[in-house]
Amino acid sequence: MTAKPLVLTAHAVMRLEERRIPMEWVEDTARNPDWSVPDRYDSEVERRFRAIPACGHRVLRVACVETNTAIRVIGVLFDRKARRPL
Repeated sequence: MTAKPLVLTAHAVMRLEERRIPMEWVEDTARNPDWSVPDRYDSEVERRFRAIPACGHRVLRVACVETNTAIRVIGVLFDRKARRPL
């Protein structure tokens, strides 16, 4: 089975470039998060989190909308306040 394609919005691409975040970190986070939570404002959006060892274990947050055919990335940032839920 092939993996769903990752589709980035223009906003996500802009944030990746501004923040110099490697695409492989985004892909790893979107596909294999350490944890995820639903977005508090939009039920279709899921926030996926992953600690990035190469970046001092800072936590990357990738906001996604997953459908049957693709994972659409709508936002990317390092989240200083991210804490794994208990």
